[in-house]
Amino acid sequence: MQRFVKATLAIVSLALGFFVLMVAPGQALVRIEITKGVVEPVPIAITDFLSGGQRGAEISSVIAADLRRSGLFAPIDRAAFIEKISNPDVAPRFEDWKVINAQAIVTGRVTEEPGGRLKAEFRLWDTFAGQQLVGEQFFAKPADWRRVAHIIADTIYQQFTGEKGYFDSRIVFVDESGPKENRVKRLAIMDQDGANYKPLTDGRAIVMTPRFSPERQEITYMSYEGGQPQVYLLQLETGQRELVGNFPGMTFAPRFSPTGDKVIMSLLRQDGNSNIFTMDLRTRTTARLTDTNAIDTSPSYSPDGNRVVFTSDRGGRAQIYVMNADGSNPQRISFGEGTYSTPVWSPRGDLIAFTKQSGNQFQIGVMRTDGSGERILSSGFLQEGPTWSPNGRVIMFFRQDAGGGGPKLYSIDLTGRNEQQIPTPNFASDPAWSPLLK
Repeated sequence: MQRFVKATLAIVSLALGFFVLMVAPGQALVRIEITKGVVEPVPIAITDFLSGGQRGAEISSVIAADLRRSGLFAPIDRAAFIEKISNPDVAPRFEDWKVINAQAIVTGRVTEEPGGRLKAEFRLWDTFAGQQLVGEQFFAKPADWRRVAHIIADTIYQQFTGEKGYFDSRIVFVDESGPKENRVKRLAIMDQDGANYKPLTDGRAIVMTPRFSPERQEITYMSYEGGQPQVYLLQLETGQRELVGNFPGMTFAPRFSPTGDKVIMSLLRQDGNSNIFTMDLRTRTTARLTDTNAIDTSPSYSPDGNRVVFTSDRGGRAQIYVMNADGSNPQRISFGEGTYSTPVWSPRGDLIAFTKQSGNQFQIGVMRTDGSGERILSSGFLQEGPTWSPNGRVIMFFRQDAGGGGPKLYSIDLTGRNEQQIPTPNFASDPAWSPLLK
């Protein structure tokens, strides 16, 4: 039996006062191939972390919920457990876990350190190989216990898939409350699982289309303060807000460039056409990228910053185009029936998500960056606004059903088989997914 102290250790610092003590992992014998169309979820046993109170069970419950929502894992009901873990430093009785078909086991403990810091330890075990795959220790402020759980879930996800997870991230969105004819719209933020909801604006002015910076905990959004569309930058850590400018012809809120020092947007001209511009956030200078008699809108950068995807009706109806970052060489890539809107480049660089309207249905889909391989992931009465998870494996969007009411947030993975509603306290629209927190 390998003991924790015999492994090679390394110390890595994280944001918000986190520290993680990592044990070099063994080679996982169970590997999830998430490139396949259908994935059989891995049965995994996530035991209650030992603690002097409820915190250990709360952390393990968040881990289980994260992994279950991914569609790649099937946490086993704790009532089926045969062994009761009393010492997470000792290897489990693997035969007891094979009986309930647990292919992996997660054990851990939570303690309070001198000075009030929270210490969380966990180990991931391969049941059938009878060995530890990874073990880590985290130190954090007690208030950040949910982040610890999300980071542990990300570690497990990466161990089995070979790719980074997406659980330690946040969603900024438009919170909608009140009657339909007089709805209050606030900017709000929450964890990707719906926890830690926090309003960011007071609802006195309509807000639209928030977007995350890829480099900082900063968002850009459009607000109709004073009845005119204005674009703001908001620092989430400090609450500092900065006016980017007034844009009476704004047709779509800006998106950041991959380096975060520039935004790209579409502006409406007096003749009714719109074109795509960039703005340097340091100098506030703008540059035109398109100059046509069509409506060019909804621009989004590729993750390397070399290309831009956008929507244009220059061919007669709204379709998706790709051009170089300087506006040169625009090429149409969508040729399906219906109209296309809100294209967003995947952070992996391999796909473009979009909204498509065909007949009476709105669809969320993806295509390759050359337009091939178009796949529809979800259809509904009124749904739009796709946004990518940080690892490019899940898409979130908002939907309003035909029965009325208001919009709600949903997520779906690239298989199109794992659609779930995201809990929010009120109606919600225009989601934007943050990068992984640092």
